[in-house]
Amino acid sequence: MTVIAIANQKGGVGKTTTAINLATALAASLKKVLMIDLDPQGNASTGMGLYGRERKAGSYEVLLGIEKASECIIKTRIPYLSILPASPHLSGAEVELVSLPQREFKLKQALEEVEEDYDYILIDCPPSLGFLTLNALTSANYILVPLQCEFYALEGLSQLMNTVRRVQGRLNSQLSLLGIALTMYDKRNVLSEQVAEDVRTHFKELVFKNPIPRNVKISEAPSHGTPVLLYDVRSSGSLAYMKLASEVLQQTQERKYVEFAN
Repeated sequence: MTVIAIANQKGGVGKTTTAINLATALAASLKKVLMIDLDPQGNASTGMGLYGRERKAGSYEVLLGIEKASECIIKTRIPYLSILPASPHLSGAEVELVSLPQREFKLKQALEEVEEDYDYILIDCPPSLGFLTLNALTSANYILVPLQCEFYALEGLSQLMNTVRRVQGRLNSQLSLLGIALTMYDKRNVLSEQVAEDVRTHFKELVFKNPIPRNVKISEAPSHGTPVLLYDVRSSGSLAYMKLASEVLQQTQERKYVEFAN
């Protein structure tokens, strides 16, 4: 099982959109995938067609030990893809986790029950670096960072990397950066090109080769409660996420091979 936390403390960078469509593309590659909605806004859940009234128990109950993960996971209409939705109480989890022992390991402990059931677990993190995100990073093998191709994109990225290094040192030595996914990319826009160039200069091969373009179909899909790959499979957004999934598959399999060889 490979666990990928999709995180960026800056909101509006395409984090949830990336989680939904990457999970869908991996499932389309016949990988058994679990997506965990760890964002109190619950957008990953609604983006998969699960609205508030349909989410009785989810990631909040699992984190607090009220329910087992297996009892809260829901199969989606997409073959091979399941979701642990965000329940209505998740917004209170940050406060409630503060007083608990081993509070950073609650999600990791809960996932031990289902670790044999999936090839990939993708965690949609909230746009902050609180206990919910720490639980995701402590559980994960990798972090994938969606980065918007706009002026303030790099602001805060160093803070996120510092948090990752602290987690590696204190909580999860196995955590590594899988890559940075450039989102909302517009090749006609000079600024998009400049941001992409700056990020690639800084992070080199850790930047995924295929950026996610600005695309109206990507924007429309969530209002229909469906991934863009189902909404319009031929759109440039769908093709971009399929290419990203191919890169993720290749990189995770290559890294596992290296680890096994060593």
